[in-house]
Amino acid sequence: MKKGLFSGIFASFLLFGWFMHLMLRPSEFVILSTNDMHASLDNMARLATAVKECRDTVFTIVVDAGDRWTGNAYVDLAENRLPIIKLMNAVGYDVATLGNHDFDPGQKVLEEAVDCAEFDVICANMKSSGDNLNDVEGRERIETPAGIAVDFIGVVTSYSNGHPDGNDNNFEGLQFEDPQLVAERECKRSNGDVRVLLSHMGHDRDLSLAERYNGYDVIIGGHTHKILDTLVNGTIVGQTGRKLKNVGVTKVKMRGSRVVSIEYENIPLKNYAKNAEVERLIAEIEANPALKEVVGKMAHSTNHVGLCNLQTKIIKEATGADIGIYHRGGVRIIEGLPEGDVTVKTLFDNEPFFSQVHLCEMTPAQLRKLIVEKYNDTVNAKESHVVDLYATTPYRIVTDENDMAYDVLFPRLKEGQKYRVAVADYVARNYKHFECENEVRLPLLVYDLDKAYFEKNSPVKVSNKSLQSVVVRKKR
Repeated sequence: MKKGLFSGIFASFLLFGWFMHLMLRPSEFVILSTNDMHASLDNMARLATAVKECRDTVFTIVVDAGDRWTGNAYVDLAENRLPIIKLMNAVGYDVATLGNHDFDPGQKVLEEAVDCAEFDVICANMKSSGDNLNDVEGRERIETPAGIAVDFIGVVTSYSNGHPDGNDNNFEGLQFEDPQLVAERECKRSNGDVRVLLSHMGHDRDLSLAERYNGYDVIIGGHTHKILDTLVNGTIVGQTGRKLKNVGVTKVKMRGSRVVSIEYENIPLKNYAKNAEVERLIAEIEANPALKEVVGKMAHSTNHVGLCNLQTKIIKEATGADIGIYHRGGVRIIEGLPEGDVTVKTLFDNEPFFSQVHLCEMTPAQLRKLIVEKYNDTVNAKESHVVDLYATTPYRIVTDENDMAYDVLFPRLKEGQKYRVAVADYVARNYKHFECENEVRLPLLVYDLDKAYFEKNSPVKVSNKSLQSVVVRKKR
């Protein structure tokens, strides 16, 4: 009897030890991440190779932090913009959050994309009171083979206007809570072993969240197109830049359900070979001769400033305005254009928003208020403390020692006089301090004006030097 009891206790002890060994044995997994791909196809086949090689080695989760389109005509002019979703399916994405530009073509197109995605789309700070996007959840849990529960929570940026960057009508019927507050709230509700925030609210907000709240193990960000790899208050914060130049690699080592270590690194995709199947799909997507039509030529290479200058000139001349104004974020080819042919695709890649032109009357005082308030913008950091509004008339922004604008000097304008000003939709609809008189939204697409200009004026010449500048002066 005693021997049997001893044998039972010993057997239980061995079973308990075996169980604890299983529970506490080391395991690891990898999260591969992208953000702000903006329909870039160039490295998608290389990404597919990187994903396959990683999955052949270790359990791998592939995620995206938003802005999957707006930036490539082969995707943006396709039905429901599905080519990029089909490529993401082929690569093998697991979960993604929404970016502000994912709303650009409207909610019905976005909902169709969500339905076609073979990965989960999450966004915790968005609520729908309409018929669209009701199936988008706030979080997704993925379990590793070792039984580790990885909770992903998604958020998209939202501003004082109650929604992300973009035209108001794209967000009708949707409500967006403060992404930082929602991220913290949802993390506290999570009981996952590892908690990951997929954030499209910008690196500045990611960093400030991590500084005051350390509930997340990893924050994978987007929106501000930064290459980021840092540790804040015990939380890894990473971002890969834009247009699929890099892939974020997060290596997580566990012992049982306890995190042992987390490492993050941005790895360039250019060194990977191209996956043949994904390369074939890309070739099919790019087999559109209409987009390769040459509409004109650049007489010389131009940088981003030069393209901004050209855009202001085009809308000014097309409308007969006194002044043309364009925001730098609306000119999407930030690397500029080389000398030589300009195609339909090039023009659309540079202006993929189907923007129309607004014509109105403004005084220098109204222009000054618009420029000063935008320079000092405390909400949208990526558009503040830089020359954001390019114009055909020169001006200087005057700032104090703390880089706060308080005046704008217009050497060619007369105070009190009204000037006819041409601007695009984004400025007219979304810049809080845009004030004018006799505003008319013209039935003119910026893309059409660009095409007509190149057809008529090629080879096109433009100055790469800004007419705008910033000067620091003590405030009297």
